[in-house]
Amino acid sequence: MATQPLQNAFGKVLREYRLKAGFSQEGLADEAGCDRTFIGMLERGQRQPTLETLFKLSKALNVAAATLVSRTASEWKE
Repeated sequence: MATQPLQNAFGKVLREYRLKAGFSQEGLADEAGCDRTFIGMLERGQRQPTLETLFKLSKALNVAAATLVSRTASEWKE
């Protein structure tokens, strides 16, 4: 059951970069063009982003999508 830990790892990384960028969940959602509740669900590991959403989030956070993926990989515990 590796998907839940992977989703949790992405959520942790997303939250870290969101806070570093000074965004609330709502602010990041507005900037990335998605719903605030979706950001919360991503951060709690309840959802996972599509590739398109990953790129929108990375652009809003001013960080490379590859960085988000790499950091998620380093946090992920199978």
